[in-house]
Amino acid sequence: MKQKTFAKKAELLNAALDEFTKKTYEDASLNRIIKNAGISKGTFYYHFKDKQTLYLYLLEHAVKAKWEFIERKTKEINLNETTDIFELFRIQAAFGIEFAKCCPQYHKLGTMFAKEKGKEIYDIAIKMLGDNPENLLKNMIDKAIADRNFREDLPEKFIHKIISYLFIHFTDIFQEDEDFEIERMLENVNCLVDFLRNGLGK
Repeated sequence: MKQKTFAKKAELLNAALDEFTKKTYEDASLNRIIKNAGISKGTFYYHFKDKQTLYLYLLEHAVKAKWEFIERKTKEINLNETTDIFELFRIQAAFGIEFAKCCPQYHKLGTMFAKEKGKEIYDIAIKMLGDNPENLLKNMIDKAIADRNFREDLPEKFIHKIISYLFIHFTDIFQEDEDFEIERMLENVNCLVDFLRNGLGK
């Protein structure tokens, strides 16, 4: 998006969020977004190249907002040396749910995006978003290994692969409609954490 601001940016982003949280990317109508935002096509195309650019902008903004929220909340609590990676997973999941309740439109956008898996737009978005979540997860696992949170008979590479796969592919495992409900998501994460603790923890 061009950095120059315009008067109805908020209206455009709200209209886009409303559309992309109700329709798949393919079915979402750019004309309807522009109409609901009350702007001209010329104004839209001055700031965004096309529907894809707008969609990716929203996704990037939503992901950034969520991680900033979780990181801020995590820093606000007093974690001590006995807080292991399993408890940290649980804490961050709870903050993720809190974010979903505070920003339901972003949560809905993430839910709709997860359902785009297997389509071209999903691959484009993942490439654009980069591997920041994966890097954060890797750093957490490395610290947990150094803190001896895991069984010492398990290879580090195995631990990295198992945890990374299960969290990165979380929405592949839990993909029924009810699995995207906020409380069910928290329940599934807690079950996954218990599963990992009992299998990998000391």
